[in-house]
This record gives sequence, structure tokens and C-alpha cells, in this order.
Amino acid sequence: LSFLQERLRYMLVLLLLLHGTDSFYVPGVAPINFHHNDPVEIKAVKLTSSRTQLPYEYYSLPFCQPTKITYKAENLGEVLRGDRIVNTPFQVSMNMEKKCEVLCNFPNKPVTLTVEQSKLIAERIREDYYVHLIADNLPVATRLEFYSSREEEEKKKEKDVQFEHGYRLGFMDGNKFYLHNHLSFILYYHREDVEENQEPTYRVVRFEVIPQSIKLEDLKADEKSMCTLPEATGSAPQEIDPSKENQLLFTYSVHWEESDIKWASRWDTYLTMSDVQIHWFSIINSVVVVFFLSGILSMIIIRTLRKDIANYNKEDDIEDTMEESGWKLVHGDVFRPPQYPMILSSLLGSGIQLFCMILIVIFVAMLGMLSPSSRGALMTTACFLFMFMGVFGGFFAGRLYRTLKGHRWKKGAFCTATLYPGVVFGICFVLNCFIWGKHSSGAVPFPTMVALLCMWFGISLPLVYLGYYFGFRKQPYDNPVRTNQIPRQIPEQRWYMNKFVGILMAGILPFGAMFIELFFIFSAIWENQFYYLFGFLFLVFIILVVSCSQISIVMVYFQLCAEDYRWWWRTFLVSGGSAFYVLIYAIFYFVNKLDIVEFIPSLLYFGYTALMVLSFWLLTGTIGFYAAYMFVRKIYAAVKID
Repeated sequence: LSFLQERLRYMLVLLLLLHGTDSFYVPGVAPINFHHNDPVEIKAVKLTSSRTQLPYEYYSLPFCQPTKITYKAENLGEVLRGDRIVNTPFQVSMNMEKKCEVLCNFPNKPVTLTVEQSKLIAERIREDYYVHLIADNLPVATRLEFYSSREEEEKKKEKDVQFEHGYRLGFMDGNKFYLHNHLSFILYYHREDVEENQEPTYRVVRFEVIPQSIKLEDLKADEKSMCTLPEATGSAPQEIDPSKENQLLFTYSVHWEESDIKWASRWDTYLTMSDVQIHWFSIINSVVVVFFLSGILSMIIIRTLRKDIANYNKEDDIEDTMEESGWKLVHGDVFRPPQYPMILSSLLGSGIQLFCMILIVIFVAMLGMLSPSSRGALMTTACFLFMFMGVFGGFFAGRLYRTLKGHRWKKGAFCTATLYPGVVFGICFVLNCFIWGKHSSGAVPFPTMVALLCMWFGISLPLVYLGYYFGFRKQPYDNPVRTNQIPRQIPEQRWYMNKFVGILMAGILPFGAMFIELFFIFSAIWENQFYYLFGFLFLVFIILVVSCSQISIVMVYFQLCAEDYRWWWRTFLVSGGSAFYVLIYAIFYFVNKLDIVEFIPSLLYFGYTALMVLSFWLLTGTIGFYAAYMFVRKIYAAVKID
């Protein structure tokens, strides 16, 4: 153990040393040095579209194929994302220019697309598909230049440059389809410092493409696979007619440029955002609002409680004979176990599991260890962490179940290990069947599904049982007051004490604190953007925890003042009120931001949204429940009860 601690300490020191001024090398991703004329392999990842949400593998379309197709071994996260990384026939060498070269082996014999293939390409162009390639693990980007509309800059005509991930498969003009059959690759390299007599080494720091559509007749190819590009003005685009066979040539050119960008900062281009200021502004805004409201709520609650406790504890009060009112009245019932204690403790156990997983993932990602360059690492880490956090989920669920006078601990442990994961697996399996039907690479292959089931029943289930066993054996939570034999009658409640009104009221503050971040997360998931702002996300997560806890305490205080002691389930439901607003926002996002019209993409969107909402409800409900439980135990411990 001491050896392990020593190794970990050594790694941490190493990481700190590697940490630069504004960027650092991601652990596990080492730079590759190329010499002049070394081959730089270009691989294909997948085809994606934000209109269909169905990724396809590169060779699902009739692109030129190498003599031997080899797929890269992938981690769990890559498989779940639908990445299928495969080699391509592009021949690119370090710092070697290529004017124009034919991609397929027969330069004089153009590629003939059958009617079926032409139809498929036309359909993918209509569905707005993008092709994603990588060179030295760096994704290809298309440069978008547009003039800024600010008036004082009109004279200068300064161009704003933004990058689009991947390149468009083709474009439509009226009812005609045009395919981008010529790719102009622009690769940027950084020359590394070497000693005098050594050969210079280079590192790839940016990978851009300019896709073009050029008609077969305009591409003049010779026997050596070389071709001549036409003048920009006089060339016609390559049309794909879905009703007949089409002939075309796939060609490419390569241009190298030297760059000042260092290898460690090469991802900055892909992660540049035009609205970082909006982001900062919104985060600061929500921090200020939440802490301001938190301060007010805390002051009100503390002052009111002090007053209440002082009044309740006045033993020599003349009016002691008068009937008590408020939350002290229900002291004999406040810790009465609720209905369905097993299900409640199981859901809270899953909530704890989620909380630990999310906290660790965001924290590790914030340190830069799960950057987009480690493809699929985030999802793989999240899956494994959720499995291993089962021990904490089981422990908390077991202890709470014992506190709620439960006896069947084995059944409780099984319920904790299978209830939430079972729902997630069920929904994912149904959605996966639809994706399978579409032959998309987004479908989880059968072996991966079996591996996930083995992880669930081989890692998560035993760990939950282990945690549950120790939690159930541990002393139950110490409740400061005894529960009466006969339950007290609950007076009629006002309209605003209704569960649904409570959910609507309690959800506003936590949702308001995080909805800007939600926009960026949705963009990352549904519009193939990179999400990397984990520092912001960590801050938002802290704000979410604080606001959920406070709202939950306020709601439970009002409920107990109204002499309603059935707070267990209600607190769990009401604290998760912000999940309802997340659902409303998801519907708004679907209608306004996404261009999804077909049934299966819509089903996928709402299926995955349902999972997100359910997980978010479990997370916020658990945070709120434990805050309220601690609060209730604290206030009843502070009053003297005969």
C-alpha cells in the first residue's frame, strides 16, 4: 500500500511539473514526432448528422477503400458514442505537398456509383451528414470565415474565423444533390527544437479541410494518378442523380504550413468559443443570485428557528398550558417510517451512487485528464465509476433502510442494485433495437451489451450487496425524539402545500442556477460539439448542491409548520423539482434548436432525455432529502420534549 501511495505521489508531482502556464499535456496522450517524409495516417471516425442523430461508419457509403480495411481497437466510450475508427487510402507524408491526386487505384477509370449507392448518397446529403476524419488523433475541421457586422469595423472588413467539426458530405441546390468529391487538406506543423546535427522533427498541430465538388470532366487525370484542378470560376460541381448511375473521381490535395502553435495547445482551435464572455457572465450572475437568495433564506430560517426554539424551551412560561403550535406539535410523528421504505432507500442509494460518480468525473475532467483528445475516456470513466460507487450507494441505502425499521436487507440490496440501472438498461435496450434497425454505428454491438451486463451483475451488484450489508449492520441514524404509538391526525392543508405546487416552486432556483450550462451540454450531445468547460461545470454543480439543499430545508420547514409529518417521500419528490424544468427545457430545445423531423431521431431524443431527467431527479432528490433529514434531526434535537 505504501508503495502504491509513493507511486501516486510521484505521478502527481510529475503532473504538476508538466503543467504549463496555460496548457498542459494530457496524461496518457504522448506527442508523436515526425521526420520529413514520414507517413501521417489519416483515419475516418464516422458520419454524423444533428438532423437524424444516427451516426454511421465511414464505409457505409461507397468511398474509396484501402486494400486492407483495419478497424482500431476501441474503448467502451468510443463504442457507445458510435465511433468506428478505420484506415483510409489517403497517402499523406510529413511536409510533402500534393497538388492533386486521384484516390482510387484506377485514374483513367472513374468510380461508377450504382442507382442504390447514388440514392443512399443523395439521402445522406439531404439529411445534412458530416464526415469526421482524424490525422494524428486530431479531428478535421472546416474553416468558416464571415465578416463581423460591427459598423466601425466595416471599413477594415475583419474576418471572424470559426471552425466546424468535420466537413459536409455535400450540398443541395434546389432539388439537385452535389457531392464533395475533392478534399484539400491543410495540415499545420510545429517544428520542434533539436540539436544542431540532428534531423528536424515536426508535430501535427492543426488539421483543416476545404471540401469541393468538381465535375468528372473538369478533373483531368493522367496514368500516374495525378490530376489537374480547374480554375475556381469555370468549374461545375459534381452532381449525384439518385435516379441513375453516376460516374465521378475521388481526389485530394495536401498542403503543409508551419505554425507557432505548440503541441500542448493544439486543441485550442477546436475548443474556441465565441461566447465565453456570456458564459462567464451567466456563471457569475447565477453565483451571485444563488448566494444572495441562500443568504436571505438562511437568515430567515435561522432567525425563525431561534425564535421557535426559544419559545418552545421557555419552561416557566405562564402560557405553558396553552396548546403548542407549529412544528413542535408533530414531534411524536416526524420520524414515523414512510410507506414503501425499501423503494425509497433504494432510490436514495442510486442517487448517492450518481452523486459520487458525477462529482469524481467532473473533478477529474476539470484537472484535464478527460479532455476531448482522449476519445471516449469520459464515458468509459463514468460507466466504471458508477459500477464501483455501488458500494457507497449500498451502504447509505442499507443504513437508511435499517433506520426506517426495514428487516429484509437482502431484498433491499437487490432492489438498490437493479431498480435504477434496470430502468436505464431497459430504455437503452429498446432505443438500441430501433438504432439496429437503421444499421447505424450508434447501435451498441451485442458483445458490448453482454460486457455491460457482466459489469452490472459482476461488479456493481456484489459491491452494492457488500455496502448494504455493512450499512444495515451499522447503528441506524439516531433520531432525537421517540415516535408515538398512534399516528396523529393531519389537518387540512392549504392549496399551496400541494405536492405539485411544491415541485414547481422548488425547481425554479436550482434550474435557474444551471440552465445556461444546460444549453452547452445539450449542444455537445445533440449537435456534435466538444464539451470541455468542466471548470464551469464544477462550479455549477456546487451551486446546484447548495440551492437544492436550501430549497429542500425551506420546503420541509413549511410542511412541518403546517403540521404535516409525511415528509420523507415528499422531500425526495419536491427536491427533484428542477428535473421537471429540465424536461420543459429539453422540449423547448427540441422545437427551437434542432431540425429533427423523423420518428426514430425524435424517439431517440426523447428516450435519452427521459434518462437524463430521471437521473437528474434522483441526483437532486437525494441531495435535498439528506439536507432535509439532517435539518429535521437538528431542530428536534434542539427543543426540550417531555
